[in-house]
Amino acid sequence: MNDAQDTQRTLDLALRIGELLMSNGAGAADVTATMSSICHHLGLRSTLVDVTFTTLTLSHQSAVDQAPVTMRRHVTHREIDYADLTAVDLLVSELLVDGIDRDDAAAEIARISSTGRPYPRWLVTLAWGMTGAGVALLIGGDWVVMLVAALAAGCIEVLQRRLERRRLPLFYSQVAGALLATLIAVGLAATPLPLSPSLVVSATIVTLLAGLGFVGSIQDALTGFYITANARIMEVLIATIGILVGVSLGLGIGSALGVDFQLDPGTARLSQLPSVVGGAAICAAGFAVSAYSPVRVLLPVGLIAGGATGLAFVLQQNGLDRAPAAAVAAVAIGFVSYAAGRSFRVPPLIIVVSCIVPLLPGLSIYRGLALLGADDLTGLLAMITAGGVAIALSAGVLLGEYVAQPVGREARRLERRLSGPRLVGPLRARTRR
Repeated sequence: MNDAQDTQRTLDLALRIGELLMSNGAGAADVTATMSSICHHLGLRSTLVDVTFTTLTLSHQSAVDQAPVTMRRHVTHREIDYADLTAVDLLVSELLVDGIDRDDAAAEIARISSTGRPYPRWLVTLAWGMTGAGVALLIGGDWVVMLVAALAAGCIEVLQRRLERRRLPLFYSQVAGALLATLIAVGLAATPLPLSPSLVVSATIVTLLAGLGFVGSIQDALTGFYITANARIMEVLIATIGILVGVSLGLGIGSALGVDFQLDPGTARLSQLPSVVGGAAICAAGFAVSAYSPVRVLLPVGLIAGGATGLAFVLQQNGLDRAPAAAVAAVAIGFVSYAAGRSFRVPPLIIVVSCIVPLLPGLSIYRGLALLGADDLTGLLAMITAGGVAIALSAGVLLGEYVAQPVGREARRLERRLSGPRLVGPLRARTRR
């Protein structure tokens, strides 16, 4: 094998690994650092790495008088699969300590990318239902509201999966999901059943927000990858606007049919803390299953999410606004997730994203839409609060990762090179001398 072929095989391996990381929600800084580490370890010094939201580029020039070898891959498929993310992360760690050679790593990457999902579809639908039920319990719903929220979330998952198979853009699937949830609530409001339809809508809004790239977009913005950050933020905004459109359409249909229901969350009391903690744990564990997370991480995800959400609830009960309370809870999630990820051999990103799901501002979004629909401009304040909570969550978990990472000499060198915390990929890696 000549040098050009050897270089191409190394670049191809790094690109395939980067594509899997990027398509499963890893930040651009983590993808860049991982691809650079692989190339350096396999003998390609000073490889140029360029990462955007849709394209990965690697270029290596062995000498000044030699033509550079440049290869690209496009990220076209995006579906969260934390089983693949974990497998790739473990493979990279093994490769960088010479536990596996390049050819075996390439064969393993091909196997990971072509292997089916670890859980059956019915279990994923059930997990989405569990997520909706957990959110309903978290925001004060009784067992009837939990049951309806679980059924609505499961129906939304099936609907969005069918629309995805028809290659419908994310915006329209979000509109369809939010519209379905709101129409279910409208139908319930027309019955004499003693339940709060608005809580059902709020719970399903959280399930629609779950899995969006909040953490990745803020991480890219904070670490200097502004083009990728803009693309991720735009994707999140379009998906969120789809939710707003769907809920607004549903409320409009309800008003046209003479069925109106207002949000009445009641007064939260400290005595509700057990329900808040339990609902958050159920919600986070359900989302982790729906994202194909390894089974070994479900217990720590539930414990961390329950503790962090309980912390935010207690802070709010003691007079702290929602956004600062969410930020404090997010910092705690980021700090604990780093150690938990190392202990359970999963990327911290899996724990972080799952644990912030119960804190997503579904209630604020619905409150804002309901008020705006009634020509009450105070609904804008609720929407601003929802945006502030989302930003606080994403920035908070990254700050927690900053605090949690080691402060030794090697880690400081790596932090200066990456300009940000690592949520995927090894913190330290040996390289060949």
